[in-house]
Amino acid sequence: MAPKAPRASARQPVKTWIVVVWAVPSVVFLAFAALRLLGVTGNRYIIATVALTPYIGVVGLALGVVGLFMRRWIFGGIVLAFAMIASAAVVPRLVTDDQPTVFGPQLTVMTANLYVGRADAVALLDLVKQHNVDVLSLQELSPAMVQDLDRAGIDRVLPYRLFEAQRGASGSGLAAKFPLQQTQIAGPATFAQPSAIVDLPGVVDPEVMVVHTAPGVEAQWTGTWKAELAELPSASERKDRPRMLVGDFNATLDHPDLRDVVDRGYVDAAERRGAGLTPTWPAGIWPPPVAIDHILLDGRCAVLDYQVFDLPGSDHRAAVASVNLP
Repeated sequence: MAPKAPRASARQPVKTWIVVVWAVPSVVFLAFAALRLLGVTGNRYIIATVALTPYIGVVGLALGVVGLFMRRWIFGGIVLAFAMIASAAVVPRLVTDDQPTVFGPQLTVMTANLYVGRADAVALLDLVKQHNVDVLSLQELSPAMVQDLDRAGIDRVLPYRLFEAQRGASGSGLAAKFPLQQTQIAGPATFAQPSAIVDLPGVVDPEVMVVHTAPGVEAQWTGTWKAELAELPSASERKDRPRMLVGDFNATLDHPDLRDVVDRGYVDAAERRGAGLTPTWPAGIWPPPVAIDHILLDGRCAVLDYQVFDLPGSDHRAAVASVNLP
């Protein structure tokens, strides 16, 4: 009788090249996860990468599962564990937070980056009218854009203004349904960041500041970006003067620099409504869209609604939040 051939293994070993193809991005992911967990934003590349945390977290989860499938139990398990830890900071942004019970006036706030004045002024005012916006924060407000807004009839919708229009990306402004009393709470910055008290009927008059920090993903602005975020003011302790920071922060909630700002007494309107991953830039699909425009509110405010809308002519999307003041 001929000897029996040895039984083939039920599962063939994974080819070496496949393991290498999996291991290399896994090591890169672990390096990213370590930087993310340590709160490091040292240079433009790390700042840009941290902004992509929601995407990279999904990739990490996939790499971990693939590693376990290939029976790389230890390394695959480590990758999966780090991916789950990174995702744990992101997933809560999809869940609506508990709201404080407040009975103050309702206010609708909108932020719009005008892309160096290229946005469609008529479309912008259509959004303002449709959503009954009370206070509008504008970034990259050019003199030509002011003329476009005037021709479109902004005075009939938002009759009060505090504009610091400049050429290029430096200009900013506030427009409102109610009188504005200019304040000075921003330190020196790359772009204009005006602020004002909004004179509402009643005893509560919120203070709104336009935020537009330097882009940290550009090498010459990395240090400036960190400094400008660090210098943003804390929330006011006055119950009758809740403070709002509204605009283009050039940062996502994954950047520890922005989380530090939020921790000074604010809440992010999008995060509180479970829309913290809704992207605002770019308006297209590349680079991968992220949320860098924010409406930060005094933590005593209740967020009734938060939505994001396309703004023709701009590379950003406009964000609108309706809030109840304390």
